Amino acid sequence: MKKFGLAGWSGSGKTRLIIRLLPELIGRGYSVSTIKHAHHDFDIDKPGKDSFEHRRAGALEVMLSSEKRWALMHEHRSVPEPNAEALISEMTPVDLILIEGFKNEEHPKLEIHRDGNGKPLLYPNDPNIVAIATDKPLKTSLPRLDINDILSIADFIESHCALRQAIPGVA
Repeated sequence: MKKFGLAGWSGSGKTRLIIRLLPELIGRGYSVSTIKHAHHDFDIDKPGKDSFEHRRAGALEVMLSSEKRWALMHEHRSVPEPNAEALISEMTPVDLILIEGFKNEEHPKLEIHRDGNGKPLLYPNDPNIVAIATDKPLKTSLPRLDINDILSIADFIESHCALRQAIPGVA
């Protein structure tokens, strides 16, 4: 599986960009999954639901299944949070995994930077950033992509990840 990250400060537009990239990459014939890092205590379950009560009672994993989807919730309990690579190993293989967040990990990343966000660029301190998608001109040796040009960003990811070579029959 090819991995490619989108990293940037909160409010930079990582999620919006992924939502716009997914249909483009899938339309090109690739199977794509995503993994997103959350910086807070999140819960996809609700108190009072059976699955919530299973976890509260101590189950390490609870799987929910229906005719349309399944979800697996895994409690870390006293084990440290796994890194992106460990989490990806739990996923069904696809052509490309887009990784949102996990900005301190060692996979190739596109930095998402908006001038109005008022935050510094990440790339000077992260050798894994291979390009920058931004809404302003920058002086950098890295490729600079227009944050609103989804086709160019998809082309860059496709090329950087060598996806065309990985997919037989895709021209």
